[in-house]
Formats: sequence, structure tokens, C-alpha cells
Amino acid sequence: MAPAAVELGEIFAAAGHELSLVGGPVRDAFLGRTSADLDFATSATPDETERLLARWGDAHWDIGKEFGTIGARRYARDTDGGTAGDDVVVEVTTYRSDTYDPESRKPVVAFGDTLDGDLSRRDFTVNAMAVRLPDLTFVDPFGGLSDLAAQVLRTPIEPERSFDDDPLRMLRAARFAAQLGFTVEPATRAAIDEMAGRLEIVSAERVQAELSKLLCSERPRAGLEVLVDTGMADHVLPELPALRLEIDEHHRHKDVYEHSLIVLDQAIAQETGPDGAVPAPDLVLRLAALLHDIGKPATRRFEPGGGVSFHHHEVVGAKLTAKRLRALKYEKQVVKDVSRLVELHLRFHGYGDGAWTDSAVRRYVTDAGPLLERLHRLTRADCTTRNRRKAKRLADAYTDLEERISRLREQEEIDSIRPDLDGTQIMAILGVGPGPVVGQAYQHLLGLRMEHGPLGEERATAELQSWWESRQD
Repeated sequence: MAPAAVELGEIFAAAGHELSLVGGPVRDAFLGRTSADLDFATSATPDETERLLARWGDAHWDIGKEFGTIGARRYARDTDGGTAGDDVVVEVTTYRSDTYDPESRKPVVAFGDTLDGDLSRRDFTVNAMAVRLPDLTFVDPFGGLSDLAAQVLRTPIEPERSFDDDPLRMLRAARFAAQLGFTVEPATRAAIDEMAGRLEIVSAERVQAELSKLLCSERPRAGLEVLVDTGMADHVLPELPALRLEIDEHHRHKDVYEHSLIVLDQAIAQETGPDGAVPAPDLVLRLAALLHDIGKPATRRFEPGGGVSFHHHEVVGAKLTAKRLRALKYEKQVVKDVSRLVELHLRFHGYGDGAWTDSAVRRYVTDAGPLLERLHRLTRADCTTRNRRKAKRLADAYTDLEERISRLREQEEIDSIRPDLDGTQIMAILGVGPGPVVGQAYQHLLGLRMEHGPLGEERATAELQSWWESRQD
């Protein structure tokens, strides 16, 4: 038990209040995991909690006060009074119960007066265990320890009532399936199947937070399968179950949904350590891997002779991706990066059929920009063929492309290609002021730079003057 937890228990007890460590930290202790979180439940009111934490910590905040939560931080100190190690951050919440108004997207908070009552409103029994402080009494009124041993997710109270009180708990079932590798017990699973539509009242921000935690877990596939199989995905990410296409009656073609999950697994396997190019977990890469083919249902065409085509599905998919991620309230950069990766994920195909010019390689790098390392991984992950020779041919072709990129990087600044003349030089050579023509000239020189590599100032000037003269005719 963290010394800070026992100390806080003594402080609250001296003030006449109960305090218990609850939820994830208790669960993780039994799983042999360390937990960065210290979450507490208390009988004290938010005002009383704030007063006690202000005395204990070096900083405190009340941003969650309307929900009964007060946070505090104590800076780490060494024996000489300086800073050392990690700060201690705690959140203390007054006993409560949350319910949803049928017409509202926000939970209504009601404060309670017992620890057991507070634990009953938690999502699953494995998160409804507590340790009373400072005497370290273990509290498990709903059999969470047994469920933890059995690796099952079960609600502390009737699942229908629990999910009606807070529908987001259904999404948490999928998230914990991904994070912990647990299964959802039958009665809880049946309630999710029946009540999945209730997720419609939950705010997009709360849904997004759960989806991101699911995707950044060790086993996102397990959670995504719960989302799809229970019908929850129909309400929060409908593009995913839409990928379960029957391509033809003979089942000769890959199922796009299954393919997408495999691509996600393979992309995760290519993430790097903290000092690598794409540190794990990378939300942008994982979203792009999951969504890269969502344009296929809208572009599927049955061709003469029994073939199936998905022309321009990457372009359609990029638009659908941006629309869905905006609806889920992802930040603008995430939306931009993920949709761009979806748009570019087919760009490599055809490289092995005919040698790309250096110009084509430069454009590939320039179009990917800062997403190049992610695009490398997405492109490699997108190969799910069982034909070993074909898989090796694709892998070798992409290795060849990466080697060509490396060689060009050694010869020129391929990652930040600019024309040989800047805007000021263009205006001086042409004798013009700022305006559209400067941008047009810049793009012309950029195209030449892409096609031929570095030109040098003298040749670039001659090319610019030739371009300008042709416009005067």
C-alpha cells in the first residue's frame, strides 16, 4: 500500500470521515500490476475533502467538484528537501450514485452515504473492491475477487439497471475485454445486446475516450469484437460492422472486417519502443489501420466475369474517416493525420510492377510528410495474403522503396523539399510584387525540383525566366 494512501486515511479519520482506496488500484494490486492512479472514495463532502487535501498536498484542484471529485498533488522530495522520484497524485470522490435523465446526455450525480452503496454503482465487480484506510480492511461486497480469478466481467447489480444508470458502462465492457483479456459473463452480455441503443444518449467525448483507451490497449481486437458482436458498434462506429461484406456467394474473397482486424494487429506489431520512430501505443496508426478500408462498402462493384472492384475506396474512405472522427470529437490533428493515412494507404501498390522514377519517390515522401514512418507500417501491415510468395514479393518491393528513400535522403533533403528559389528571389527575378503569380511560379519550380532533384540557383533562374516568357505569349 502506498504510504501516501495510509497517511491520507489517517488524516480523514482524524477529521471523522471514512476513506477507502477503490477501483483500479485495488484490482491491479491483485493482478500484480503497479497502478499510477490513487483513487479514493470518502464519506466527506466535496468541500470537506478540498479542505483536507489543501493541507496535505502542494497543489489541489476542484475541476470535478460538481461530480464530487477533488484532486491533489504532492511533489516528490528527497531527504534534503529537494525534489526526487515521482509526484503523488490523488483523486478523492464523495460516495455517490450516477443516473441518466432520459432526455439528457449528462449523468445526474447524487451523493451517497455508504461505501457499499458507492461500490454498487461501479461498472464491474472487479472494479468494485476497496481497501478501507488507514486500517487496510479489504472490502468486496459483490464477489469481485472471485470474478477477477475467473477473468469475467459482471456488474455489481442487475446489468439492466446498471447500464440504464450509465450506458457508458457497456463500452467499458469492451474496453476491459481489450485491456485485461477478460470475457463478459452471459447475463451481462445479454443486457448489452438488448440495450446497446442506449449509448445514443452518451456524449461523443465520453465515447471517444473509451474508444481511444480500447485501441491503445494490449489487445484491442478483443474489445472491438465485443463492440461489433453486441451491436454497440452500430451506434458508436457503424463503419466497422459495415465491413462484414459477403463479397460473393462462394466466399472466395477476404472478409473486409476480418482483414481490417488483422491489419490492426500487424500494425501494432510494428510499433516501436519509446525511442523508436512510432512509439507504442500509437493512436493515429491504430485508427488508420482499423479504418483504412471503410470506403469499400460504398465503392463495391461486381464486374463482368465475377470480379469485384473498389475503385477509389481510399479517397471515399478518407472522407468517411474524417467525418466519423469529427463526430467523435477527436482533435483536429488526429482527424487530419488518420484520414491522410487512409487516403495514402494504396499509394505504394504498383511500385513492384514497374520502377518508380526518383520523382515518384520524392512525391511519395513529400505527400506523406511527417506521417511517412506510420505510412511505412500501415502499408506493410496491409498485406494479409496467405500466398507466401506474393507476401514476400510485396515485402521485398517495399524494402526496396525504403532503401531508395534512404539513398535519396543521403543525396538531398528529401523530407523538406523546397524549390531552389524562394518567394523573395522569384519576385526579384520577375520584377513583380506579392500576388498569385508568385505562388504559381513557386509551384512550377517545386514540380521541377520533384522531377529532377536539386537544380541549383543558376538553372532554376533560367527555368523560371523561360516559364515567365511562355506566359507572356
